[in-house]
Amino acid sequence: MDSAEAWRPSRRWWLHLLLFFLTFITTTAFGYALAGSFAAGRPLSDIFVETSYRRLLFGDHAIWAGTLYSIPVLLILVAHEMGHYVACRRWRVEATLPYFLPSPTLLGTLGAFIRIPSPIYNRRSLFDIGVSGPIAGFVVLLPFLMSGIWLSKVAPGMGATGAFAFGTPLLMRIFEWIRFPGVAPQNISLHPIAMAAWAGLLATSINLLPAGQLDGGHILYALGGENAHKVVSRVVVVVLALLGFLYWPWWIWAVLMFFFRRHPLVYDEACLGQKRFVIGAFALGLLLISVAVVPVEIR
Repeated sequence: MDSAEAWRPSRRWWLHLLLFFLTFITTTAFGYALAGSFAAGRPLSDIFVETSYRRLLFGDHAIWAGTLYSIPVLLILVAHEMGHYVACRRWRVEATLPYFLPSPTLLGTLGAFIRIPSPIYNRRSLFDIGVSGPIAGFVVLLPFLMSGIWLSKVAPGMGATGAFAFGTPLLMRIFEWIRFPGVAPQNISLHPIAMAAWAGLLATSINLLPAGQLDGGHILYALGGENAHKVVSRVVVVVLALLGFLYWPWWIWAVLMFFFRRHPLVYDEACLGQKRFVIGAFALGLLLISVAVVPVEIR
């Protein structure tokens, strides 16, 4: 029986739908806090977040203003995970539908993932599966980033007084410079749509870290082989440990990447071709323009 015949669709539709619904609720609640702070011209604070959940519990219809954030961020996550899923189906690799992770904390979600229970037998399929998610998510987030920055506004001193300060990835800073030349990032009040794109950039940068079994790890293994993956994964762990002195959650990622730095062996020496190396270089560039050294500063 070949892998196509062995593949069986997930029977847990209810779980996928339930997690998606819960993530929609939590991201909408956080989005309402973003919309409220943006409309008031005040920085995001715990007060806005607490108010959003009170309105949610009491069934206040005003909460749906939060969909300005939740719908874009969910579309970005769906695009990312379905990019992986479609690539898996194309290569006849078994994969589940996306599992979304709701969170009542900052951003309203911890992201999403798919499970790939079957082995990946060749480097081309490994590369395509790894790179397809970040590229699909980026294609979807780019128009939200551009429109969100256009809808944002100048608010002098806003970033210096809030409870939260969000880092600015290079790509976002470029669009901010075009829209608001000469204005510092801390003086720009980001529209909820722009914040959804920011969350998408954060997810993209973390997934593209060239280590372990992250998307970037798959890409690196496919392009450079086992030895390159081992060396670079160790370097990434050290870099994350050092970055932890600036932003402590990087220490969590350093520990995770240390214990899960190994990659399943792929016994295939076939040449990937120039096209995939070009796409791999694009993925590296995508990592560099998406990452923020200090994503969130809590004051």
